[in-house]
Amino acid sequence: MFISLKDRLQDPVVQELIEYATLPEPEHIESALKEYREQDALQLFGFEDEEQLVALIGFEKQGKEVQIKHLAVLPENRQKGYGRGIISEMISSVKPDVVTAETDEEAVDFYRNIGFIVYSLGEKYPGVERFHCVFEAEEEE
Repeated sequence: MFISLKDRLQDPVVQELIEYATLPEPEHIESALKEYREQDALQLFGFEDEEQLVALIGFEKQGKEVQIKHLAVLPENRQKGYGRGIISEMISSVKPDVVTAETDEEAVDFYRNIGFIVYSLGEKYPGVERFHCVFEAEEEE
């Protein structure tokens, strides 16, 4: 089930998932949670399976474009389709024309395998290549 998490920011599982989607230092986690708390444009949704939160997606919608800010699946639930599922749920409920995400080398194949076109941004940080991923949603006839 696809649910809003804006009112569950203090939930330890929400915080754990944010930690997987950002740098693990406490200040980065708190900064991300603060942004979701204070910025109405940022949305945070989770995916529950058997009433257990297993994944989250944080995004910002601007017009018909959505930028994924955070995406995480609990380690014990990875490789089960939850990442693809939560992106699919977000696309069907928000109905964007374009979805973008910036990611690292570790996640680039995930985005490529679900239909995103991937562009290298080069070394954005010393020794760290970053990638811009773009998905154009199909228009309904």
